[in-house]
Amino acid sequence: MTAPEDIHPAAIVSAQARLGRGVKVGPFAIVGPHVTLGDGVILHPHAIVDGHTTLGAGVEVFPNAAVGLRPQDLKYDGAPTELIVGARTVLRECATLQPGTTGGGGKTTVGADCLIMAYSHVAHDCHVGDRVIMANATQLAGHVTVEDGAILGGLTGVHQFVRIGRRAITGAQTRVKQDIPPFVMADGHPAQLFGLNVIGLKRAGMSPDAIRALKLAYKQIFVRPGAWQDKISEVAATPGATPEVLELCAFLLKSERGVTRASFEHSATPSTDDDE
Repeated sequence: MTAPEDIHPAAIVSAQARLGRGVKVGPFAIVGPHVTLGDGVILHPHAIVDGHTTLGAGVEVFPNAAVGLRPQDLKYDGAPTELIVGARTVLRECATLQPGTTGGGGKTTVGADCLIMAYSHVAHDCHVGDRVIMANATQLAGHVTVEDGAILGGLTGVHQFVRIGRRAITGAQTRVKQDIPPFVMADGHPAQLFGLNVIGLKRAGMSPDAIRALKLAYKQIFVRPGAWQDKISEVAATPGATPEVLELCAFLLKSERGVTRASFEHSATPSTDDDE
């Protein structure tokens, strides 16, 4: 259990809130009655955690972050929807994370070991994977999915229902209105693809063979002319296609909002091993 000295006397912590071991709550922080704080959670001064919100072990919430407040959806009917944040995720100053809505499944989730930087926004019914980085003022509209290990550059804006694939990266001020495939780099207003996120894939420990296979698949799908569905199906059916290539193809075939494409001037020269 949390020791009384770990709760600042100027904090407001509901008696109904559930607090794990070693929780620290700074002055003027507020914890609502339906909140669950895992072991070792740290709430800095003026942090607000309310609603049906669960913060995993070791989560750290910086000043003026607003976590679990009513979603910004005019259709929200007051239902007890959830926000769940995974272990060791860090929510920096003035970040806003909101619970789900009845129409969107009733739950917003953020995974473990994420870094949500200052002034970033995770709207209702979003699902953010593990080890995601959202740089300053990144904005996710409702129902967005961000897969594991993605990095969103500062001021990136993501349209409702868009998906960001695993290990993708966006440049600063990118406007994302369609799905960003896994493993790629995207930039621009609106976003365009600029080859594979080679450096990020290497840092993540992806093998050279897997990266080479993805480069070939990228060229076949995004550079070579031909019918979109046919190109994806052909790449997926290639004998010996790697799991990463199959993941890329499955993501593309599942898209409902459409897929961000490569820019004409860069599409003929996707990233190579020398792009570092």
